[in-house]
Amino acid sequence: MLHHLERPQNRGQPGPHSHPMLLSRENEECFKKTPLPETVALVEDIVVEYITDMVHKAQVVASKRGKLLTEDFLFLIRKDTPKLHRCTELLSMNEELKQARKAFEVDEEKLATID
Repeated sequence: MLHHLERPQNRGQPGPHSHPMLLSRENEECFKKTPLPETVALVEDIVVEYITDMVHKAQVVASKRGKLLTEDFLFLIRKDTPKLHRCTELLSMNEELKQARKAFEVDEEKLATID
């Protein structure tokens, strides 16, 4: 399934986002080590395959409506309670950040008109 995806040149090299995923919370010694490139490549392949599969499934769910929505992904993970709770938590935090940025932009505009 992964053969049709283009892979980056630095495949297998620890990136800024992959390395923390590979650290064990149980063994503090792991925080000092860099994971093997083969380990990074394997985890990357697993994650890319999982995300690709989820997107295809979400497109099937959304095909009746014609538009892919966040709710389509939430529907797919509805039975995986920890994932569902984490996703809803992240979506909620994202919404809060959007509102904070919006309020900050409004405050900057008010300050600009006062000067």
